[in-house]
Amino acid sequence: MSIYIPKHFAARDQAVAARLFRDHPFATLVTPSGDEPFVTHLPLIFAADGGHGTLHGHFARANPHASAAENANSLAIFHGPHAYVTPSWYVDPAGAVPTWNYAVVHAQGRIELARDRGQTRAVVDLLVERFESERAEPWKLGLTGARLDAMLDAIVGFRIKLTRIDVKLKLSQNRPREDRERVAAGLADEGYADACATAAWVREVASQT
Repeated sequence: MSIYIPKHFAARDQAVAARLFRDHPFATLVTPSGDEPFVTHLPLIFAADGGHGTLHGHFARANPHASAAENANSLAIFHGPHAYVTPSWYVDPAGAVPTWNYAVVHAQGRIELARDRGQTRAVVDLLVERFESERAEPWKLGLTGARLDAMLDAIVGFRIKLTRIDVKLKLSQNRPREDRERVAAGLADEGYADACATAAWVREVASQT
């Protein structure tokens, strides 16, 4: 499972991947299976624990993806900000075509399912900590006893020990500097969240080249 990355769109700093994992944790997980792959949309937590790192998440136990995933080489796709780019922002719009700017990470590895409730509970705690810890009044899991067991039995935790990470930053790096500045300004003026975030990425990447 490969992604086409022209040289000028390849990330030079691999720390960019960790940033996208953190800022955009809702991923598309794809596991090949016969004629039709399994696809699940879910939050995944990245841990930099040596090598390429590990992703942690959980399936609903009723999801057939769970039973097909054990030890299967899978792909997690993390979409960062993205936005349409009009040629009207370029110095010479007549000689250009529309495009789309975006930041994306493809992370590959084999899925290892949790073996017991304890391992699944650890994944739940990791997710809760990640998304609640910065809130003024963090929510905490209050289930105990049979209710907690029933919740844990309804899901199955997993981890993906990553073997490959590809980062593609398509942020107008192939355009002249003045065009990139105009693209960033145009995106910022669009006003919606993804366009503004993409503008920031365009400016950051432009400052490094």
